[in-house]
Amino acid sequence: VEAVHLIADGKAPRIPQPKEGATYEGIQKKENAEISWDQPAAALHNWIRGHDKVPGAWAKIGDQVVTFYGSSLVDASVPAGQELAIKGASRPGLVTKSGLVIFGNDGKMVLVRNLQFEDGKMIPASKYFSADETAALELTEEEKKMAEDIR
Repeated sequence: VEAVHLIADGKAPRIPQPKEGATYEGIQKKENAEISWDQPAAALHNWIRGHDKVPGAWAKIGDQVVTFYGSSLVDASVPAGQELAIKGASRPGLVTKSGLVIFGNDGKMVLVRNLQFEDGKMIPASKYFSADETAALELTEEEKKMAEDIR
């Protein structure tokens, strides 16, 4: 109660917090979350997971900024997949049935499960090469009637 009264009266002491020992980190910005590829797989995984969801660790694939989400370390043999060139990476990634496999400078692997494009569209990383395919929406007769009623 006394502290509240001191604050209300404008008489509370103001002691600046020392910078030494502070653990608070400011809000991360997207431009600071670019993936640096010259690191071991564990560091890549930590970087991606540390920026998952906001702001999202990103890299350039072609001319597009792609954000990586949901990584895990892989301790297995190199899986079969389709190569994907990633700007700055010493080795191309592999789009596999499980997701996108990327490589650290130690040769170990990280599996990324989801990718988000600049337009906001998110896809499973395993569907990267089929992302442009679109399926036609077919309505049943009942759905067509409902669509007309709504129109």
